[in-house]
Amino acid sequence: MSLSTAGAIALRSLGVVSGQISVTSRNIAGAGVAGVNAKYAKIAPGDGGVVLLGVERATDVALFRNLLAANAHQESSTIVADALTRIDKTLNLSDSENSRSPASLISKLKSALQAFSATPQNETGAQLTIGAAQNLVSSLHDATLAVQQERRTADAGIAAAVADINGLLAKFGTVNAEIVYGAATGADVTDALDKRDGLLAELSKKIGVSAVSRPNNDMVLYTDSGVTLFETTPRKLAFQETATLAPGVNGSAVYVDGVQVTGAGAPLALRSGAILGMTQLRDDIMPQYQSQLDEIARGLVVAFAESDQSGGGGPDLPGLFTYPGATQAPTATLIPGLAGQILVNATVDPSQGGDATLLRDGGASGDPAYVYNPSHAPGYADHLIALIDASTKTLGFDPAAGLGNTASLETFSAASNGWVAAQRQQADSATTYYDAVVSQTTQALSNATGVNLDDQMSQMLALENSYQASAKLLEAVNSMFDSLFAAIR
Repeated sequence: MSLSTAGAIALRSLGVVSGQISVTSRNIAGAGVAGVNAKYAKIAPGDGGVVLLGVERATDVALFRNLLAANAHQESSTIVADALTRIDKTLNLSDSENSRSPASLISKLKSALQAFSATPQNETGAQLTIGAAQNLVSSLHDATLAVQQERRTADAGIAAAVADINGLLAKFGTVNAEIVYGAATGADVTDALDKRDGLLAELSKKIGVSAVSRPNNDMVLYTDSGVTLFETTPRKLAFQETATLAPGVNGSAVYVDGVQVTGAGAPLALRSGAILGMTQLRDDIMPQYQSQLDEIARGLVVAFAESDQSGGGGPDLPGLFTYPGATQAPTATLIPGLAGQILVNATVDPSQGGDATLLRDGGASGDPAYVYNPSHAPGYADHLIALIDASTKTLGFDPAAGLGNTASLETFSAASNGWVAAQRQQADSATTYYDAVVSQTTQALSNATGVNLDDQMSQMLALENSYQASAKLLEAVNSMFDSLFAAIR
């Protein structure tokens, strides 16, 4: 019996006439996801045993592309949710007892004024009221700093993401060229395909991306809005980081091969990915919250302003609250960055050399026409009682803040808290949803393309048992030949 015949008998007894066995599995290189693409060695019986016909790669294109889309949405929603969580922690918005939100501190200022009005001659009551006003001002300053820091961080993040994407596209071009050449010449390109999938997965976290396959495994990439990212050669992304991103200052847009894909007026705006999330923070969410803070600050100056008591019809002047350059109470027009500039009037603040009794008597502006208690009677409380009601008076607000045209200061500040909470809940819900989608899609992709270890183990045991049976068969045949040859001799 020839060796090839014995090999064929062994293969038949093993149940392997032709087919494939898995030889390796690997995570998608650099993908940051748990998907696997199994490789299979195609085999067939031949002279001397087994002939390797080639190596094939198991993959599921639809599932992988779903994973790319889910990755992009997950990244954008996570970025927004994390930023809003940091804002929440800065002001303790979710902690009703220890909240440092403007709404909470306006309420505490009102309580301090009520206590002071009960004993208007009490200097301690005046100082406690000034302290409550200082806490409110500090809250607005801290919120402004936090908002602007988030905007600057997002702007720097966009710049970093653009640089990363340009680098990834360059690598993608190199690997794609290797795949196209290998497919045309019949070379094994399975490793290169894995590497390209890894680059795609990494790209999808930075920018929403869709892929279109062409002959010879060539691939073209587009943004999820339809702008070409790669076709034979990579397209260049351009972005200019803004050095000073102050309130009211807009950041630059991102361009792909000269086409604007972020910002107002973008004809083909991105729909997902880290760049989208950071752009939303920098250009939409944080500026709108800043506008709300600025309107709260303006509302405080207006609500606590002093009016002309002489009957001369003079304009209202800043009282308890003011800001640099203020000559009178502002009109119902947004003043960008006011929340970071608002101050407790130095004339009523003892820590700045002021007189706290001016809060009771009026005249914080220094103009005697605005004094409510000319005799400085220690029991005078009318002006304090009017200030208690200041937070409930209906004021005009700039609609750019997104919370309506008119409201009381209490209502407006509470609505601002609710707006932040709603934005955060929406981002958290989207993150939770896409986390689940990524997890389920990854598992489905693994099930569809990965090596099933249980199945492979059972096949290995069957193979081992079949080998033992084949060995015994060959041993019996060999013994029969020995007996036959002995009889002949």
